[in-house]
Amino acid sequence: MRVLSVLVFVLVATAAAAADFDDLFVDATLRIDYFHTGDATHEYVSVDQLWRQGIYAGSRTRLLDDLDLGRYYAKLYDAGSGELLWSRGFDSYFGEWQTTTPAANGVLRTYHESALAPYPKVPVEFALEARDAHGVLQEVFRTAIDPDDPMIRRDPPPAGIVVVEAAKGGDPHGCVDVAILGEGYTADQVDEFEQDVRHFAQVMLDHEPYKSHVEHFNIYGVLLPSQDEGCDEPSRGIHKRTSLGCTFDSLGSERYMLTEDNRALRDVAQVVPYDALYVLVNHERYGGGGIYNSFNTFTSDNQWSDYVFLHEFGHHFAGLADEYYSSSTAYNDFYPRGVEPGERNITRMLDGRPKWADIVNDGVAIPTPWTKSEYDAMDGAYQQKRAAINERIAALMRSGAAEDEIAAAKAEGEELSLANQQKIDAWFADNDARGQVGAFEGAGYATEGIFRSQLDCIMFTKGVKPFCAACRRGIVEVIGRYLE
Repeated sequence: MRVLSVLVFVLVATAAAAADFDDLFVDATLRIDYFHTGDATHEYVSVDQLWRQGIYAGSRTRLLDDLDLGRYYAKLYDAGSGELLWSRGFDSYFGEWQTTTPAANGVLRTYHESALAPYPKVPVEFALEARDAHGVLQEVFRTAIDPDDPMIRRDPPPAGIVVVEAAKGGDPHGCVDVAILGEGYTADQVDEFEQDVRHFAQVMLDHEPYKSHVEHFNIYGVLLPSQDEGCDEPSRGIHKRTSLGCTFDSLGSERYMLTEDNRALRDVAQVVPYDALYVLVNHERYGGGGIYNSFNTFTSDNQWSDYVFLHEFGHHFAGLADEYYSSSTAYNDFYPRGVEPGERNITRMLDGRPKWADIVNDGVAIPTPWTKSEYDAMDGAYQQKRAAINERIAALMRSGAAEDEIAAAKAEGEELSLANQQKIDAWFADNDARGQVGAFEGAGYATEGIFRSQLDCIMFTKGVKPFCAACRRGIVEVIGRYLE
């Protein structure tokens, strides 16, 4: 009888939540485009345009985001009562810009961003909140929105878009909906795009913890063919005309690949329901990027593409942090001292315990000893060689060197990357701390003071390898928010 009572309660609660959704919203998406401008200490927000688009892909029962992830929160309030109707945490390209040296020096930049909310039936107020230096959310912008405003756009999507259904789990309202947008595929490469989408969809669904939730994922490929193949590589003197404007050298990091053409991204993506937004770039170079609940990117034809696909999705979908700390980045103090990061896979242990203390193996010391200096020496030597080869490749390409000379330098870089990772993997395999769940110092771009849960993880080093225990739990937690 107890089980039956609980089941009845859950069904009644779910029905009530659905009724609340139908009272407050129509099954459509309110897309709020806005400009985000500022430097390290200032930020200004202004609305660009509002859109009414296809069905709302998110949960109809979990309208308020309780994960407390992301540097920002978007919120909708009932304009009459002031009641909070909907919220969603996220990170942004602008938020990353604020941590860079140019931003610290007062350089202003503007980024275009979007919030996707269920379409309200009544006038609402849209608010953005940002975390302060202590990690506390503070409101930075608010504006009124009338859902009956005739200026809200209902433009059809661009012509010529190709859609591929790569995986079908069920109703978009109760599944995780993933849109993989093609970038740098020409009209003659549509079949290649479809093959790539199906490949990477299978890579995801074969990897835990996604594999255990395969019935809860819908994966679509969406392509607006580009005029040119590939994407921009500014430091190598390469510029292309593509549909989504992706580029390497984002924020000055040679391997960081993003797009600043958010409007193009959203215009193409609107043809399918999506909770997560991927950009698959038709390129052989190593690179990508992932921003929580905004978008992520990766390239199609590098030896590490499967790994990058899974790694960057960890950032974008589950808000996981990078666990590495030695590779160069554009960030300064990305995680403020004295503030516990929200990401589920790293911790400052401000109270002396990791946030995953309940799954630490019996007898494992906290912090957990590991031969960090030995690893740092190996990785430091590799990072120097990698940087030198990348600089040489860029110089050769800018100077118009012979194609075979450029190809040889690129091959040397790929061989170095593979040989180094094989060396690191063998070192991990022989390490006494392998398999332990504890608190290993070195994570989140910081060599000291931030800890990860295991010796290695797909968020730490290259390769299609398991997520660490903290990552797996964090991913499952987020998946659950879409299923109710």
